[in-house]
Amino acid sequence: MYADLHKQGIARTFGRAAAGYDRHAAFQRASGDELAALLGPQQGKTLLDAGCGTGWFSRVWQRSGNRVIALDLSSDMLAEARRRESASVYLAGDIERLPLADGSLDICFSNLAVQWCDELPRALAEFHRVTRPGGMIAFSTLAEGSLEELTRAWRQVDSAVHANRFMPAAAIARALQPYRHQLHAAPHRLYYPGLVPLLQDIKGVGAGYLRDGRPLGLAGSQRIRRLEAVWERHAAGLPLTYQLIHGLIYRD
Repeated sequence: MYADLHKQGIARTFGRAAAGYDRHAAFQRASGDELAALLGPQQGKTLLDAGCGTGWFSRVWQRSGNRVIALDLSSDMLAEARRRESASVYLAGDIERLPLADGSLDICFSNLAVQWCDELPRALAEFHRVTRPGGMIAFSTLAEGSLEELTRAWRQVDSAVHANRFMPAAAIARALQPYRHQLHAAPHRLYYPGLVPLLQDIKGVGAGYLRDGRPLGLAGSQRIRRLEAVWERHAAGLPLTYQLIHGLIYRD
């Protein structure tokens, strides 16, 4: 029951972000571009975009001549993808319980979605199940150390939980061991002119949902000033780091 409530909370939070998501999703698009490059050119394939959001990459793969199935936990995100004619098929569903037949896909593509799953091995097993032999699975996720500046700054302001915990990179690597795979890890650091646009980007892509803690929102002006005062500052602005992982699994 807790897992179901957790998934409902994720779906609601991302649903509220659906209309304005793309304005805040530059990092997500950069991650997806790198993931698509790792997968390489594809044409004439049946491809699942798992955690499709507004359908940005569904449209990329569709324009390349693939039959795209867009899947998302959030019905509002899925409606936005449908409004933009992003795919051939739209499915409301959970990556850990994919509503698809065994071996029904050529490619599973999932950009920055599996970090919201309860169990990464279960998500990868589902991707493996629905991908036919000879196909490929490409996913990206975030590892421990992501949003470290946010966590470090909030610790100096209060004792509440303000950021989700992410899997250690070593645990992600272990989840891939049953499969023939590639794994690529690299930090991505963004810089912001101030704290308000930084928090707006996090909240604006639906990432304000917290499993353990209160939802991330824009605090009062006094708390914002306190938080910004203790945030490390570089010449380029306020940094925010993501520990980005890209994985490619070959379906033997």
